[in-house]
Amino acid sequence: MTHLIFLSALLLLISIVLSKTSHKFGTPSLLLFLITGMLAGSEGIGGIEFDDYQFAQFVGNIALIFIIYSGGLETKFSTIRPVLTEGIILSTLGVLLSVFAVGGFVYLVTDFSLLVSLLIGAIVSSTDAAAVFGVFRSRKMGLKHNLRPLLELESGSNDPMAYIMTTTFIYLIQEPNTSFATIGWMLVRSIALGSIAGWAFGKASLWVINRIKLDTDGLYPVLMMATTLLTFAATDLTGGNGFLAIYISAIILGNSNFVHKRSLMQFNDGLAWLMQVVMFLMLGLLVYPSEIVPVIGIGIVISFFMILVARPVVVFILMAFSKFSARDKIFISWGGLRGAVPIVFASYALVSGVPQANTIFNIVFFISISSVLIQGTSLPLMARWLRLDLPGSDARQHPLDYETSESFKSELVEVTARPGSFIVDKKVVDLKIPHSVMIILVYRDGKYFAPNGSTVIEQGDILTLMSESQTDVERVRSLCQRPPSEPAEKD
Repeated sequence: MTHLIFLSALLLLISIVLSKTSHKFGTPSLLLFLITGMLAGSEGIGGIEFDDYQFAQFVGNIALIFIIYSGGLETKFSTIRPVLTEGIILSTLGVLLSVFAVGGFVYLVTDFSLLVSLLIGAIVSSTDAAAVFGVFRSRKMGLKHNLRPLLELESGSNDPMAYIMTTTFIYLIQEPNTSFATIGWMLVRSIALGSIAGWAFGKASLWVINRIKLDTDGLYPVLMMATTLLTFAATDLTGGNGFLAIYISAIILGNSNFVHKRSLMQFNDGLAWLMQVVMFLMLGLLVYPSEIVPVIGIGIVISFFMILVARPVVVFILMAFSKFSARDKIFISWGGLRGAVPIVFASYALVSGVPQANTIFNIVFFISISSVLIQGTSLPLMARWLRLDLPGSDARQHPLDYETSESFKSELVEVTARPGSFIVDKKVVDLKIPHSVMIILVYRDGKYFAPNGSTVIEQGDILTLMSESQTDVERVRSLCQRPPSEPAEKD
């Protein structure tokens, strides 16, 4: 037992140290977690024997629950509202088209049956929230035209659809005589129950956290973990999509005021990182590098088809009439990272006894590694090449450690003064913003300062607002975006 604890702690420590050094070389830390696990495995220098696919699936599911939940908590309505339609389209129809595009290609270039080929397409159909969030956070990436919230929304919300498609094709392989009506009903029920349960549990979790009045503050993170797991399990047991439920519930909670909000958000962020490390390490331990070698050829072919053909075609078709430019669509196509999620879904095939499941697992593992290596490493370079990069907001350390409580309803919100907007080049005193809104901080040239009435707002300034009224905050946000020619709203 002590030996196991020692090895686990050592692997975690090595992974964290590597994640720190990886930023200097532009290598995604998630890839290093995988490699560390492979080196520690039975065919690596560590020699750790691990082939329990059922346990790996269980741990992978737990990890995905908290990763998706953390992503939902950080998803702000104000941020995703401009890209909500595109995000939903990519996370639903985008997954569906990817399944048939990749699955059809696999069927043409391999000897897999049609259903098994479509299963492979389903497994690799979703972009990975852990990989996308990890690259954006570690590289402190900021992007123009709301591209970052779009990719984060897509990656955070398309796992449920990919899960549905994966389990559906596994079911069809095991029960090939199942009617399309049955499959259709299963899909509709899964999505509907997941959505309803997510909304209900989100509202219930908010009520419980604000009303329970725990004597020990340290129990609030435990309470949130319990509600998260309960949301997933209860939804899954009733036939709904548990991943969709926790994502929706997290969005509801993250866009509401609750006690100890900042500390709980920080806790969930740390927990999500821990889950990412554990999941990638475990999946690295699970794979046998010698079994990867025979599938490298077909893995390269499928990977290049996904990256260079399937993903761009799907994005350009579904976003043909959107406001996004061709450069935006190219970047969105390149931002479709695959990571740990496809590997976890591939373990479903192993546990379910799908024919050629071991080969499927190895192919998916190689595809995930190549995607993180190629796309994850070059994503910042692609942003600069397409002239879509901005200084990332993650690089800023906010000076206020602020938490809301039940009795104090004000909320901190950040808005950016866009170039050419109504607010630019005006003094604070002349802005005529609603009385309920206070500009308490301005971020400019890498520093925060407290403004006064004579402070002139410059383009690119990030204003920290405090207000109880979301409506008034949105009015100020519109001032930061509206051209000066448009008249200001009456207060």
